[in-house]
Amino acid sequence: MKVFVTRILPAAAIALLEAAGLEVTQWTEKRKLTQEEMIAHCKDADALLSAGQLINKEFLLASKHLKVIALHSVGYDNVDIDTATALKIPVGNTPGVLSDSTADTAFLLMLATSRNAFYMHQRILNGEWGFFEPTANLGIELHGSTLGIYGLGKIGLEMAKRCVGAYHMKIIYHNRSRNEDAEKELNATYVSFEELLQQSDVLSVHTALTPETEGKFNMDAFKQMKETAIFVNTARGSIHNEADLTEALEQKLIWGAGLDVTNPEPMSPQNPLLKMANVCVLPHIGSATVGTRNAMARIAADNIIAGLKGEKLPHVVNPEIYS
Repeated sequence: MKVFVTRILPAAAIALLEAAGLEVTQWTEKRKLTQEEMIAHCKDADALLSAGQLINKEFLLASKHLKVIALHSVGYDNVDIDTATALKIPVGNTPGVLSDSTADTAFLLMLATSRNAFYMHQRILNGEWGFFEPTANLGIELHGSTLGIYGLGKIGLEMAKRCVGAYHMKIIYHNRSRNEDAEKELNATYVSFEELLQQSDVLSVHTALTPETEGKFNMDAFKQMKETAIFVNTARGSIHNEADLTEALEQKLIWGAGLDVTNPEPMSPQNPLLKMANVCVLPHIGSATVGTRNAMARIAADNIIAGLKGEKLPHVVNPEIYS
């Protein structure tokens, strides 16, 4: 059986697939495949292992012969799950293994933004490390402040643990449902979305991208936040309205922002956010550690192998196909 892989993946994952007797073809060009190229490469494939590709209705209808699709990600907002389910194609993802590395990235962005770190580094490169002024280059104090989490799941919980341990921060959160484990472990308090906006000193986004969460953080939301608040997003760029975020920062409605995700991606080098002292932007590297990416690739390979054996995927997004 044949597997088409849309990116170069860690060798260990490819070895797993080949040890299972599968013929693996990897896309080696450093660009996304077009829909036409995806369809053409999957024409003779039995399975697709996708990293960073849009899997829409057009592709699925042209590739309905696929026995399994495995994603090299925990998010699956780039997949038409309804169509895949209707076609009885199981879709697998990689939950859990990237919680620590993504939480580390959120923590990094929070801390870097609180001290204007990226901008200060750029000033050194520009030869602007000048006269010492006791009232210049001041950041925001994090100790004892309030961390608000929008989407307190596995990644949000790890972020909260780091903030409690390092800065004794108070945790508030807003979810579709209560996280009783977090409430017991971290004394986290469930609040309404409006209360989350109004009370957070740092507001960190860790939710999935859905029709409900798309554009959730817009001008109306930013207007309700503290002028001293830091907004952090390591989930999906479409969850915040980037034009509104830019305007909110320019108008000093909030103090700063740390972003690992933008809309669109890649971000244009001319984006005004990149010129702001109080903004730190990373190129969507939340899960980018050797250990995490290896683990994600191995889970994706396990999903492929199970699917081609006709077994239930270890991590399936649409389990209703088995009922």
